[in-house]
Formats: sequence, structure tokens, C-alpha cells
Amino acid sequence: MYSKKLKSLKDLPQGAKVAVPNDPSNENRALLLLQTQGVIKLKAGAGTNGNNATALDVAENPKKIKLVELDAAQLPRTLSDVDAAAINTNFALAAGLQPTKDAIALEDVHSPYANLIAVRAKDKDQPWVKKLVTAYQSEDVRQFLKSEFKGSVVPSF
Repeated sequence: MYSKKLKSLKDLPQGAKVAVPNDPSNENRALLLLQTQGVIKLKAGAGTNGNNATALDVAENPKKIKLVELDAAQLPRTLSDVDAAAINTNFALAAGLQPTKDAIALEDVHSPYANLIAVRAKDKDQPWVKKLVTAYQSEDVRQFLKSEFKGSVVPSF
């Protein structure tokens, strides 16, 4: 979450405009972050187990924020027009935003959106899978992520 007007989501005023991506996966992600930060509460079961949450799934909204659903690539351009915006890291970096410095809220390492290695069940015990996992979860990769993405990609391993 980014803002040109606020230092924290706790500072959201009543009726604040919060821009979120309009595609199912990223809107869900933004709504889960807003819920984690205590801004909204979603209906039971919304946003989990493949049930992507939308603005219609907001059960509690004490500050009566207005969700503005927009194309994810457009969100960096909205920062002057909204109180806060949920901007994916790739678009934030392209817009010159540094997540660890400029964000007012970030997902933590327990995010359900952490990158992982997935293989077919029949391949899970193959030697090449073990090599791949070991290589990916190495200190070299951790340091590469840290330096290349300036802390905006958090290793969850």
C-alpha cells in the first residue's frame, strides 16, 4: 500500500478513497492486506481457499472507505487522486517507488502470495526437484533478491 498523503493506513480518514486492482487475484490480495491491517473485515470465507474476495465481500468498513477498482498498471498514476493505493511490486518499482522505503503497509513473509516451487506429485521426490529447491533456497538467492529488489521481494524460505 502506498500513499502520497498518509504515513500509515491507521491515518486513513473517514470516507477515504483506496484504489485496488480490479483483477480477481490482485484485488483479493489488496483486500486481504487491508483486512490484516485492520482497515476492513471480509465476510467469513471470503478471500481464502480459492474464493477471491471483491468489494462486495466487505462485511465491516468502520471508516467507510471507498474502494476504487482500477487496472493494476494504472494504480501508480492514481496516488495523487486517492488516499492510498494497493500497488503490485512490479508496477511500484517501474514507477520509481521502493516498497521498503515508500510503502505505508506491506505483506509479511506469511502472505499466501509467497512464491513457491510447484511440481507434479509424481515428480516431488525426483533428484532434480531436490536440486532445484536447494538452489532456490540458497543464501546466494537470498542475497540476490535482497540486492536486486532492494528488500521489496521477501524470501519466504
